[in-house]
Amino acid sequence: MLTLEDLQRLADTHRDSLAHPVREFDIGRKPFAFNSRPHLMGVVNLSPDSWYRESVCLHAEAAVQRGKRLATEGADIVDVGAESSVLDASRVDEAGQNSRLLPVIRGLCEAGILVSAETYHASVAERCLDAGAHMLNLTGTVKTDNIFRLAAERKAAVILCYVEGDDVRSVKDFSLQDDMVPRMKEYFARKVDEAVRLGVTRILIDPGLGFYYRNLQDSAVRVRHQMRTFLNTFRLRELGWPVCHALPHAFEYFEDEVRCAEPFFAVLALLGKTSLLRTHEVAKVRAVTRSLGVWTSPC
Repeated sequence: MLTLEDLQRLADTHRDSLAHPVREFDIGRKPFAFNSRPHLMGVVNLSPDSWYRESVCLHAEAAVQRGKRLATEGADIVDVGAESSVLDASRVDEAGQNSRLLPVIRGLCEAGILVSAETYHASVAERCLDAGAHMLNLTGTVKTDNIFRLAAERKAAVILCYVEGDDVRSVKDFSLQDDMVPRMKEYFARKVDEAVRLGVTRILIDPGLGFYYRNLQDSAVRVRHQMRTFLNTFRLRELGWPVCHALPHAFEYFEDEVRCAEPFFAVLALLGKTSLLRTHEVAKVRAVTRSLGVWTSPC
């Protein structure tokens, strides 16, 4: 059971990390004040295999409409993905990803909405940036140099995800430890150095809590890892970059109320000083941020 005593011990043990500042930057000419308030990222899934049915849009028009609604509800940026990360989801080749992503990105950009494109293919990343995407949600770990160069040239932001494997669809068993922060800090320090060396100036880091590993299917083990990581997020700020978290669902616990899961995890993420919350439930999570007194700007 999580207690106030647990939170006090965590804060006392890592007190020097609590007030550590992170870089702030604009995305698509919009300033993001990562040190003073959290920001929200809404989700549009273009794959029929995506688990979160409410976020699935199978046609470009529906996807653009959902993105507009998420922005109205308070999303600062909308993330679009063409391939589900669920273990048994169908693979989508680069041409298929482009055919799904590009019309949606164009439609959202025409509406003045900031767009993040989720991919691990350099050719898809380039086409998405051509279509107007402002951010690349990088879910792969190999052959990333070209993606970093593209982001640097276009002044795009990059989310660096923690992935144990070549990409989110080719993961190994997760190397679970009681304290994952040192392992993640080493990983992110290396990836950040690579990105910065190639000219990227807008970086967020994502511990990858929404990804599917076969040895994390036990709900108790997975949720314990997720909760611990959320609360320890502030320790990753020592790297100097804002942290993005994808809020999980924990269907095994929430069952018919699964749409309440992300707002619950948002509380833990905010206590851990998360800078960007990736959520399917923008309106609910925005209400959580407001109730905690950490939302400081109008929708």
